Amino acid sequence: MTNSDFYTKNQRNDSNHDGGFGCSLMDLRSLMELRGTEAVVKIQEDYGGVEGLCQRLKTSPTEGLDGDATDLDKRKEVFGQNLIPPKKPKTFLQLVWEALQDVTLIILEIAALISLGLSFYQPPGESNEGDAGAEDEGEAEAGWIEGAAILLSVVCVVLVTAFNDWSKEKQFRGLQSRIEQEQKFQVVRGGQVIQLPVSDIVTGDIAQVKYGDLLPADGVLIQGNDLKIDESSLTGESDHVRKSADKDPMLLSGTHVMEGSGRMLVTAVGVNSQTGIIFTLLGAGGEEEEKKEKKGTPHNPHVFPVIITVKKQDGAAAMEMQPLKSAEGGETDDKEKKKANVSKKEKSVLQGKLTKLAVQIGKAGLVMSAITVIILVLYFAIDNFVLQKKPWLPECTPIYIQYFVKFFIIGVTVLVVAVPEGLPLAVTISLAYSVKKMMKDNNLVRHLDACETMGNATAICSDKTGTLTTNRMTAVQCYVGDVHYKEIPDPSSIPPKTLDILVNAISLNSAYTTKILPPDKEGGLPKQVGNKTECGLLGLVLDLKRDYQTIRNQIPEEKLYKVYTFNSVRKSMSTIIKLPDSSFRMYSKGASEIVLKKCTRILNEAGEPRVFRPRDRDEMVKKVIEPMACEGLRTICVAYRDFPADPEPNWEDENNILTELTAICVVGIEDPVRPEVPDAILKCQRAGITVRMVTGDNINTARAIAIKCGIIHPGEDFLCIDGKEFNRRIRNEKGEVEQERIDKVWPKLRVLARSSPTDKHTLVKGIIDSTLVDQRQVVAVTGDGTNDGPALKKADVGFAMGIAGTDVAKEASDIILTDDNFSSIVKAVMWGRNVYDSISKFLQFQLTVNVVAVIVAFTGACITQDSPLKAVQMLWVNLIMDTFASLALATEPPTEALLMRKPYGRNKPLISSTMTKNILGHGVYQLIIIFTLLFVGEQIFDIDSGRNAPLHSPPSEHYTIIFNTFVMMQLFNEINARKIHGERNVFDGIFRNPIFCSIVLATFVIQIVIVQFGGKPFSCSPLDLEKWMWCVFLGMGELVWGQVISTIPNSKLRFLRGAGQLSQKDEMPEEEMNEDQEEIDHAERELRRGQILWFRGLNRIQTQIRVVNAFRSSLYEGLEKPESRTSIHNFMTHPEFRIEDSTPHIPLIDDTDIDDEAARKNSSQPSSPNKNNNAIDSGINLTTDTSKSAASSSPGSPLHSLETSL
Repeated sequence: MTNSDFYTKNQRNDSNHDGGFGCSLMDLRSLMELRGTEAVVKIQEDYGGVEGLCQRLKTSPTEGLDGDATDLDKRKEVFGQNLIPPKKPKTFLQLVWEALQDVTLIILEIAALISLGLSFYQPPGESNEGDAGAEDEGEAEAGWIEGAAILLSVVCVVLVTAFNDWSKEKQFRGLQSRIEQEQKFQVVRGGQVIQLPVSDIVTGDIAQVKYGDLLPADGVLIQGNDLKIDESSLTGESDHVRKSADKDPMLLSGTHVMEGSGRMLVTAVGVNSQTGIIFTLLGAGGEEEEKKEKKGTPHNPHVFPVIITVKKQDGAAAMEMQPLKSAEGGETDDKEKKKANVSKKEKSVLQGKLTKLAVQIGKAGLVMSAITVIILVLYFAIDNFVLQKKPWLPECTPIYIQYFVKFFIIGVTVLVVAVPEGLPLAVTISLAYSVKKMMKDNNLVRHLDACETMGNATAICSDKTGTLTTNRMTAVQCYVGDVHYKEIPDPSSIPPKTLDILVNAISLNSAYTTKILPPDKEGGLPKQVGNKTECGLLGLVLDLKRDYQTIRNQIPEEKLYKVYTFNSVRKSMSTIIKLPDSSFRMYSKGASEIVLKKCTRILNEAGEPRVFRPRDRDEMVKKVIEPMACEGLRTICVAYRDFPADPEPNWEDENNILTELTAICVVGIEDPVRPEVPDAILKCQRAGITVRMVTGDNINTARAIAIKCGIIHPGEDFLCIDGKEFNRRIRNEKGEVEQERIDKVWPKLRVLARSSPTDKHTLVKGIIDSTLVDQRQVVAVTGDGTNDGPALKKADVGFAMGIAGTDVAKEASDIILTDDNFSSIVKAVMWGRNVYDSISKFLQFQLTVNVVAVIVAFTGACITQDSPLKAVQMLWVNLIMDTFASLALATEPPTEALLMRKPYGRNKPLISSTMTKNILGHGVYQLIIIFTLLFVGEQIFDIDSGRNAPLHSPPSEHYTIIFNTFVMMQLFNEINARKIHGERNVFDGIFRNPIFCSIVLATFVIQIVIVQFGGKPFSCSPLDLEKWMWCVFLGMGELVWGQVISTIPNSKLRFLRGAGQLSQKDEMPEEEMNEDQEEIDHAERELRRGQILWFRGLNRIQTQIRVVNAFRSSLYEGLEKPESRTSIHNFMTHPEFRIEDSTPHIPLIDDTDIDDEAARKNSSQPSSPNKNNNAIDSGINLTTDTSKSAASSSPGSPLHSLETSL
């Protein structure tokens, strides 16, 4: 048994495995490793069929477990729980260590340590210099304070950051567990179908599976209707696998039910299920593996091959169809990605701009600080040794060294001030705060940066059902007995025969899991459970004063003879029952245009069938179906057909079964638009976001709903097309999607109807890759179905539905809408823009402080040999005030005004011209005030001058006033910074943000304390009231000056345009590069390398085969025949390319990115009509070795390389 050593911990009672059950955990696990007929044989031979297996597990195939608590506990004890233990979260200390990696902090730490070391350093030859000794007393007292203060402030920053990360992680885990608890599954217990949380499922349960489910555990199929499973997440096979009790009954956890329904016996849960085993190998098993390797225990030889095959296949699947975050990838993977992919995922717009800005500022700061140090040192040296001609006395060396250290510290101070440490903090706080608040607005954010990306969204592709509409289907019109009723008729007006057949057809031919339950609240609407369209039809039965449940009780589910379940190809569902006279009757229902095509008769007003010719059908479409559709109704046709008992028809031959039906009626089902949607869409359009509707409904219904929502306005220039037309427009003759064709369609496209999941993915990809507009489009997508996964992953922000969404969709999404409501998306946009604005506000504030402080420190140092603002004061201003300011400005609540402007886009500079104007304007004001105080302050206030003080003199009042005024100006400027678009009223809404008010007050109080009682460490001496009033007065000047600045029009200030702009040249390549990589998580990347090489090798071989063939036959004939286009991905679109590619081109690992993109582009589109695609693929697969195929194309002749590769 493979990797059993991993599991010993999961079987506490190894000795007595079976715990009274007829089979042990190991038996079941080995059983689940078999597939297909092997499995059937094994179950028959060892257990006596599925029934025998049920007996051994003490369960009943129809009644399920009895749900007795002790029995359930025992099962959990013996067979394990249905949980996969999560990875351990990072400890607080690990987070602290990560926070310490910040470059600025490291520079600060080093500077502080040097300063500390030098303060404790006692230079030799101390004793003979009396005065130096005295000076050193003072130095020894105060010298260490500076270093210590710097270290203390570093500690503050680190702790705050770490705490932030920790709470973020905790939130994320809470959210994850919320998602997990919401995941329910239908299980039969004690004969009743109940919904259980997935984690409560135990071995021996009987679970009901249906279309769209993600299987929560491994099991054996007991009975199934037309069940097809997508096992690509486990095996990498993209074809759906047919499951049936007699041929292939094995159902595996983590796979998706693509169509059909059935019941299964759960045989393995949690870490013992197939997904669990893989999980343990990948994620959770990681730690154990390390431990084992250290101990050097002999490994189980099978462990690694399993990992590798899984991964390989996974990669292959990703190459073929980018499966949804493959089920094993689940949450642990996500956390992993979070850790490692921060650098690899495409940076969000804001992060990109911020990183760039921080680097630019850092460089400027370094240059400034270096210049400062050099000037100080030179000035000192020239002044002392050249002008005053003092000799360098060896005994004075320690004093000189101390001067140099002081200069170095001033230099570091300049650097510290220049670098905005508050930035990362502001971003984190702002995002964390927004995410918390977005929970209240029904947005469950799974990836933090999605929140900010949403603020830049330029397009939203939304589903119709459930997002724009309420997803409460109600039948409102029907056409029955040759009469079109505009509202539901009285049962007496319908012929009794017709009524009977209709009620039976609806009640039996629908999933028995679909029910209408009494409302939860008094006076509420009845609760619809299951498929909403079916609920609408059942509602019709109830409106006709009949009860569907009694009919279902007469013919329970197991008595249904055969069921053709609904799927996206059939677009209809049919159920066959055996009548008492042993003839058969089939009830059918489905999209009206499809079912009516198959009808040859229709029930007339007397309830008798009459002939229904194609021309009658055309008339019916015109008179009944189109009017219904134009009112936004979904039309469903209900029909039936009788079959004789003898001979029994061949049920597998669907085409001959689903014809010659007799139509009973056509029902118009309304899915009303949510009342708040039109308003939300209007807001989006005002905010410069295009809303597009992508739906599976027919085009008339879609258009009607789009008009009701306000997505399209009559008289505008827009496109409403269906999937067929869309594909016709975007594909070339060879059936490949071409970007320039998409570019002709998407700008005007507003409604895409009858669309398939691939269409949705193609559209999203087309919009994102488009280069029509200068800004790259940022696309948000909403989806609820399993099939929306690829589109959700491809989009910049994927929204999944919390209520209607399948697990697969949630797994692929970035944000989950807990109320499935479109207006919550608008909230997300508002929060996203708010994050961006908060950070801009903070930047405006921070940069003003930095510009002023750097210039003051620099000029002060050069002119007076001593920075007017001391290192510790700078740190107080810079670290503490910034941290507080980031808190204050980052928690501004969003306002509706945010939705009144266009999105910023990717290339707009982070610092707009208005902001630059504010920064420079306020900088000028502050510099004038400070320099005035510095050079003539002693005369104004009539105090001793603080300039040119000796090395360790006590703090002067003069410099304290400068420091105090500086801080006051920052405080009032913080209020100015609340508005960044040049608004006049900076106090607008200030009391809506209590955090802001309390922080400004707190800073003010602390400042008083520092000045009055700070003493030596802060180099402050206490001030009297008059001087305090002056400081506050000068600070308040900021508010007045702010008004002056905002009157200056921006147009006068041409030169500000470029400030803080990301030059496009620098930014784009990095983005492009990252974009290529974003969909591959790094674990797969290495693998992909090999695969890409192998694909490339394969592709080359194929090209070469093609070339040889082409020469063999006449050249173009060979190229035009589709059969000869055997490449897996039709890389070469033009004949001439195809031939040239055979010229040797030795792949370098580095160009994998380009190729990879190409491979991905093609992989998402259905591959061309190649007949022998798979044959070639698998054929070569057996013989080729990656390294060879990589090298294969180096020798000259195509034939030669062909031999090498094969």
